[in-house]
Amino acid sequence: MAPEVLEGAINFQRDAFLRIDMYAVGLVLWELVSRCKAADGPVGEYLLPFEEEAGQHPSLEDLQEVVVNKKMRPAFKDLWLKHSGLSQLCETAEECWDHDAEARLSAGCVQERISQVRRLLTVTVPTSEQQQPHHNNTPFAMVTNVDLPPKESSI
Repeated sequence: MAPEVLEGAINFQRDAFLRIDMYAVGLVLWELVSRCKAADGPVGEYLLPFEEEAGQHPSLEDLQEVVVNKKMRPAFKDLWLKHSGLSQLCETAEECWDHDAEARLSAGCVQERISQVRRLLTVTVPTSEQQQPHHNNTPFAMVTNVDLPPKESSI
């Protein structure tokens, strides 16, 4: 939940709900990055956002303490920050979950940044058989396809 939701200071206007949604987008980006393999780095066990900070089943009070009072956000691994594409996604996530709702990125801005990362990381590689350009449509680090048991969120 966004800080303003946890504080109970929700402005029931369309723009406020969009900002709350953008906070959630930041958490989803963190989850996506956490499931990517950067270079030779390992992909750890799946964690919910704030699981390291507040446990697997945090109470509302736990989340208020972590998100509102301590202004913490899920941590980025050093390995992610060293990968050009993942680091840009991490930066985007950080700007989506800004404590100040009005400072958060818009959905259009996030879409443009992801498109920009994709353009930068899309590589043209000649195939050995035809020597014609082949566009790699997987610009981000490889996402693991390991079937892990789902975790339930109490958030």
